[in-house]
Amino acid sequence: MGISDDSPQSTPAPPTSFSNPFTTRIFSDVAGDITIVVDGEPFLLHKFPLVARCGKIRKMAAEMKDSSKLSHTELRDFPGGPKTFELAMKFCYGINFEITVSNVVALRCAAGYLEMTEDYKEENLIARAETYLEQVAFRSLDKSVEVLCSCETLHPQDIAERCVEAIAVNACREQLVLGLSRLNRGSESAELKRGDCPEWWIQDLSALRIDYYARVVSAMARTGLRSESIITSLMHYAQESLKGMRNCQERTKLDSGTIQNEQRNVVEAIVSLFPNDKVPLSFLFGMLRVGITIDVAISCRLELERRIAQHLETVSLDDLLIPVVQSGDDSMYDVDTVHRILVCFLKRIEEEEEYDEDECCCENETESLIGSTCHGSLLKVGRIMDAYLAEIAPDPCLSLHRFTALMEILPDYARVMDDGLYRAIDMFLKGHPSLTEQECKSLCKFIDTEKLSQEACSHAAQNDRLPVQMVVRVLYSEQLRLKKVMSGESGEGILLSSQKLSNGAVSPRDTYASLRRENRELKLEISRVRVRLSELEKEQVLMKQGMMDKSGHSGTLLTSLSKGIGRISIFGGEEKRRKASRKSRSRLESKTGRSGTESMF
Repeated sequence: MGISDDSPQSTPAPPTSFSNPFTTRIFSDVAGDITIVVDGEPFLLHKFPLVARCGKIRKMAAEMKDSSKLSHTELRDFPGGPKTFELAMKFCYGINFEITVSNVVALRCAAGYLEMTEDYKEENLIARAETYLEQVAFRSLDKSVEVLCSCETLHPQDIAERCVEAIAVNACREQLVLGLSRLNRGSESAELKRGDCPEWWIQDLSALRIDYYARVVSAMARTGLRSESIITSLMHYAQESLKGMRNCQERTKLDSGTIQNEQRNVVEAIVSLFPNDKVPLSFLFGMLRVGITIDVAISCRLELERRIAQHLETVSLDDLLIPVVQSGDDSMYDVDTVHRILVCFLKRIEEEEEYDEDECCCENETESLIGSTCHGSLLKVGRIMDAYLAEIAPDPCLSLHRFTALMEILPDYARVMDDGLYRAIDMFLKGHPSLTEQECKSLCKFIDTEKLSQEACSHAAQNDRLPVQMVVRVLYSEQLRLKKVMSGESGEGILLSSQKLSNGAVSPRDTYASLRRENRELKLEISRVRVRLSELEKEQVLMKQGMMDKSGHSGTLLTSLSKGIGRISIFGGEEKRRKASRKSRSRLESKTGRSGTESMF
């Protein structure tokens, strides 16, 4: 409602933003003597109530001897704009209004701008706003979050910092109350403030801007909040902030660039806030894919890759199949990223082994346990990488260099069997028929024929895609294996390694690396024998079923029987089984001829 001056000497005043009946009555009784403009909106006011409470207006009145200059004053960059200025003026005139979490920050900033301190009037606006913050806002987590959200446009550093600390303290208090509630009522019957989720405040934090959110999470970590709660909050915030990323392509280029910059800041900030505890791998891979898409900083990507490498043995094949974003790349999948993750994993294994080496002189049992754990992780990663290689091998755009780089980086003892590696190489040869013979030879050199199963050897012997030299190696290794099976000498390697290990136990410290390598070879040989034993047990079961079925195929049954007996001689050593194996030797050797190439798996 507009305010006008009844005096004939004065010109009509511009309308004010006041609509309160009490204010209208004052202005109708007493003509205003000062006009204050805030963001282009004029307010016709009276000097006396303003000078009584506002130090800034009092100083302006003292400095300006010419009252005509003071009668029209403009306040630039007033915090909160005209609406907040109206509330401050109502306070000066004694008009009641409610201080809330949505306006307290603006009122506190406006009171500071106008210097409404206790030096001019008791219980001035600064004191009133501070009382509300301390006694109402900062004692509640959700109200503290709402107050912090209102700080995003006004940037009051002091209030924002106090809100951050209040949120962290209240979150820890909620955590303590929840723990006590579970102790008193039981974990299943504990009633929470907001539903069944113990971290109900996570939803509230998702409304914060990323810089304020990062400050809140850092404060929570300092005050001792559980890492699980922090990780859950980070995951929820990332999901809420990045969920609109798919719609970026539908917007203009400018909007897409702005959105990507905001999302880039979100991803980089969240990665920097990760606690030392384990972060779910699915979330890490999701962040990595998003980071690759929006081109986050290299340091952020390397940190994600390093954390994934810490638990690489637990990843799935689908996690590693990261698509390439750039259209001009020469492959469908981001092989370079997987290669870097694998390098980080092997570096972790090497560091653990070095630690193991430093501690082995005092704690031999601990050394053995750590070494076994490292070797088990290597075997799991070896199987995962073989499956990954087989999945990416058919890609016609995948270069031979990148494919071989992933194969050669793993040590020999990371694979008990080379069947998975052979399958991947066979699929690569099938998907790249234009490879030269020399390139095929360089690719097949990674296969250890002695670590191939009988099924893989049979397939390789008939595989037309393999070089002739590879087929000869396979036939020769299979021939040696048959001789060892029938002579019962397959345990010599294990016995020899055990003797070397026992002799090396008294060697000097500078030969420890060699001893550890022999220990790896011993473990690998034991794992290989276990695999062979498992195969023989399966064949024995099939052999018994064939005898019971009495199918009448005597030739096939005798062949399977002789194979099983010949192999069981490794572990049984019975004289009768050896004789039966020698009688069937010619029949076994006659089955190494080649036929048409078929798919192995």
